[in-house]
Amino acid sequence: MRARYGVPLGITAVGAATLAYAAGFEARSFRLRRVSVPVLPPGAKPLRLLQVSDIHMVSGQRKKQRWLQSLAGLRPDLVVNTGDNLSDPEGVPEVLDALGPLMQFPGAYVFGSNDYYGPKPRNPARYLLEKVQGKHGLNGNPPVVGAVHNPWEELRDGFDAAGWLNLTNTRGNLKLRDGFDLALTGLDDPHIKRDRYAEVAGGPSATADFSLAVVHAPYLRALDAFTADGYPLVLAGHTHGGQVCIPFYGALVTNCDLDTDRVKGLSTHTYGGHRSYLHVSAGCGANRYTPVRLACPPEATLLTLTPKA
Repeated sequence: MRARYGVPLGITAVGAATLAYAAGFEARSFRLRRVSVPVLPPGAKPLRLLQVSDIHMVSGQRKKQRWLQSLAGLRPDLVVNTGDNLSDPEGVPEVLDALGPLMQFPGAYVFGSNDYYGPKPRNPARYLLEKVQGKHGLNGNPPVVGAVHNPWEELRDGFDAAGWLNLTNTRGNLKLRDGFDLALTGLDDPHIKRDRYAEVAGGPSATADFSLAVVHAPYLRALDAFTADGYPLVLAGHTHGGQVCIPFYGALVTNCDLDTDRVKGLSTHTYGGHRSYLHVSAGCGANRYTPVRLACPPEATLLTLTPKA
């Protein structure tokens, strides 16, 4: 009897322990990554850029709020928010409170699908099935049927009131310390086909000190367009770094058409004879219905942009 039931009971116990760790510890084990990217013009002073992404705030997540507030102590030159701030229609006040200290600094943002629509319960195994089928998440269609409208307008108004630059299919400039002129080009979320690259095409600014591209989901069509136009650096989020990864192996899915080798962190993207640096944030949250992370702790990233060699 012991031999008959011992193995399945052992597997169940290991699975339960792993789930408890992934939901109870790692999903709340926030950390900061530091990355250097040699992209600035020769002679420029280094620029400290804090990227926050995929907060997926649910009302009551006090530890996440306090950690985000603490990031203001880094005193970055610039904050870039790459979307999916919400996972709860009631979460807007908490997001604005958590990011309030960071909104003292110059900033810019794009939205992701979860800023517009509330999540629905979903079998996590579908992500693996969709990868096999060559599909990606919402397959480019807004979740109209049964979707919960998130109050993204309130979030937008809060960011705008703080002076953060809205990069929804548009271009803009920020003046940073010492008069550094930063040009930014952003897209709305390709995951639900809200991106309109034709509206922002034309490449980096000819007059700014540096140009940066921003998008929520790193779909190849967006990366190809930015890279072909000559942007030296693209920032994105969306992937959660794979969220549930296999130790010593890595991510199984990216929830878009980006390969798993570039699911998070700094890499490069080549297209049309050009090469760009790509930084994908693993983000600091998760869908409220799958609040787990395994071998992929929640994060924000401080990117130090340095002069090219």
